[in-house]
Amino acid sequence: MKKIETPISNETINDLKVGDKILISGIIFTGRDAVLPKLKEKIANDRLDEIPFDLKGSVIMHTAVSDAGIAPTTSNKEEIESSIPELAKAGVKIHIGKGSLSEETKLALNNENSIFVVTPPVAALITNSVKSKKVVAYEEEGIEAIFMLEVEDIPGIVAIAHGESIY
Repeated sequence: MKKIETPISNETINDLKVGDKILISGIIFTGRDAVLPKLKEKIANDRLDEIPFDLKGSVIMHTAVSDAGIAPTTSNKEEIESSIPELAKAGVKIHIGKGSLSEETKLALNNENSIFVVTPPVAALITNSVKSKKVVAYEEEGIEAIFMLEVEDIPGIVAIAHGESIY
């Protein structure tokens, strides 16, 4: 297992390859269908200053946050997958979710030196790694708001990196 800390540097990404098992600690952000298109729109319209957190070196998990726990949602839903290239271009280094992604998204990740990580869809394991949570954007979306999570050892497997894929 490779332990990595947020924020993520290009050097960290360069050291990872498809199939690597990782543990992520530090601050990660959440987002899924309701909010990722909103972030994509802000990035596309050069309104990064309206995003209340720094995307550079960040990690975004495709999930909602509820008292029942967190677990990744399917990343190849249109609303989520279409946001990945823009988020990577804006500085997101690791996208955590589940499922295969398109060839176009794989190429976009490669071009931006970002990676896609799958994590086991076991809410109890992942939720146990969350030390604190706080809504940082789109509170009106409830459990689909963007949360800032302080995490310790979120497990994952590198699924797409440097133009390669496990799918």
